[in-house]
This record gives sequence, structure tokens and C-alpha cells, in this order.
Amino acid sequence: MSIERTLGLIKPDGLERGKQGQLLDRILQNGFKILAMKQLKLTRAQAEAFYAEHSARPFFDSLCSYMTSGPIIAMTLEKENAIADWRTLMGATNPAKADPGTIRKDFAVDMEKNTVHGSDSPASAAREVPFFFSQLEY
Repeated sequence: MSIERTLGLIKPDGLERGKQGQLLDRILQNGFKILAMKQLKLTRAQAEAFYAEHSARPFFDSLCSYMTSGPIIAMTLEKENAIADWRTLMGATNPAKADPGTIRKDFAVDMEKNTVHGSDSPASAAREVPFFFSQLEY
């Protein structure tokens, strides 16, 4: 295993319900370093650009509307095997199918309001981290 970086997002429902402190604690308790972090509110154009790979999917419009509905927290996370470990900690996209003890099982509202996002591969991490952070920020 090698040290990796991945993107982590706390989505609008996490902030709206005041769960960011608990989520950050869970991230740190699982050995991640938070190299960079910021709170921001995405514009519609930014959400569409970030989720462009899903533009043909039926949930694209709803996803972009949701992701612009309130502030998010973007993070660059680092540790050995960060991408896979963050995916495991997040749990399945559908919280009803997520394993006990995962973020989505413990915090998600539903499949859309599933509280967190993470890069699903080294290629997506390489695209997603610079979407939110310049190299000067981490």
C-alpha cells in the first residue's frame, strides 16, 4: 500500500443537520490526515461540471439541485490506501444497503442525501481534488 490522496465531501444534508463535527471526528479517528478543508456553496455550473460524468443519468438534475441547496465541506484526505479506506468508511451509496458503522448507515437521510462523497478511483481522485483545491492549499 502507498500513501494516497482522495477527495472527501460533506454534503448539504450533513451541514444542515449539524453533523460536520461528528463526521470530521470519524474521519480523523480512522487515520486520515485532512490536508486541506474548506466550506463553500457550489453554483449550478460548478455542480454540473463536477458531476459531468453523470450528465446522461436520470438523477443528474436532482443531484445538482441538491448539491447547490446549501454549503458543503470539501477536504483533501491522505493516508495509506486512502481511496479504498474512505469508500469503506463512507459505506454503500444507498444507506439502506450500507454496512453498520459506516457514515452513510449512521448519518444518511436517503440515497440522494447520503451525507458524504468520495473519489471512487485514483483517476477520479486526480480529477476531483484539483477541482476544489490548488496545490498551494495542500
